[in-house]
Amino acid sequence: MATAAVISPVRPALPLGCTFDPEDWYVLARHWYPVALAREVGEKPVGTRLLDQPLVIYKSGDEIVVATNVCPHRGVPLSLGTQQGDSVVCPYHGLRFGGGGKCVHVPAHPARDIPERLHLRTFPSFERYGLIWTCLDAEGDAPATGDIPDMPHWEEPEFQQITCPWIDINGFAGRQLEGFLDVAHFAFVHTETFADPDNAEVPAYAPKRTEYGFEAEYWSSVGNYPIGVSQRGVPGFNWLRHFRCHLPFTATLEIHFPGTDRLVIMNAASPVSARVTRLFAPIARNFDTDLPVQDVYDFNQRIFEEDKAIVEAQMPEWLPLDPTDEAHIPADMSSMTYRRGLKALGLKRFFGY
Repeated sequence: MATAAVISPVRPALPLGCTFDPEDWYVLARHWYPVALAREVGEKPVGTRLLDQPLVIYKSGDEIVVATNVCPHRGVPLSLGTQQGDSVVCPYHGLRFGGGGKCVHVPAHPARDIPERLHLRTFPSFERYGLIWTCLDAEGDAPATGDIPDMPHWEEPEFQQITCPWIDINGFAGRQLEGFLDVAHFAFVHTETFADPDNAEVPAYAPKRTEYGFEAEYWSSVGNYPIGVSQRGVPGFNWLRHFRCHLPFTATLEIHFPGTDRLVIMNAASPVSARVTRLFAPIARNFDTDLPVQDVYDFNQRIFEEDKAIVEAQMPEWLPLDPTDEAHIPADMSSMTYRRGLKALGLKRFFGY
């Protein structure tokens, strides 16, 4: 089980209007999260938020720059600007920012030295699984990129790599990830996409703790994809679900279909704020690799929308970490292990009010 995060001795300032409890924010800021699709970055600056921190993402040569989304001159969001060559250009006064967030040109004073205060505050960036990842607490030693969750089979040549478009969910990241780990909701939430409403029983399973979180696996007989809803209840169609949860908000599901077919889905819940989550979902599979990728996008979008409706309706909005706050059933073993893991990180309440 992961241990409590080590907080940098020099803490970054909390974002304005922070929706998290301050101590929870500092714990969460020590972890890596995806903030954009790699294919989104390049033609223009990308604006987003992570843990209430406004960010701009742009390219400078081969470097992906992640910085605060505000021009230090007069506070205009740089995501409203343009990408010109290796720089992003502020739309207000034309200041240009290049590699490392350095201001490289001030049109009003082209011959003068550029003061340090005009440089952007940047954060570490790393591209993996078709996503741009970052970590906000980079004042001290930046966390190693090895802390980015592993995704089985992504690098294997026989597997197709697909990075689905992201989807925003008006709910807390912990609620969303817990739903991904939940093994009892399929028959009731996903009946229009892949599940079988007549096959709702969850067999006994036991999560195993790991240094990054926990793993859980169990066997299913639901006629899941690639069979599809038209062939539910096929005799002997047994397959293994293998979950790997990486605290705080990322998990992978590796599906072992009968034979050699394998499907891996990463659920990376990026906390835009305590009330908004941007879900990123890379997929790797070694079957149906000749089918249109858009079909994969469309199918998974339908699944995401089914989950989104549930998460946005849950009360309370936050994820209760006190085990007495909600009732539980045996199928909730992963959920209970997940909540205990978040408490072990040092998290307490998530919302700052």
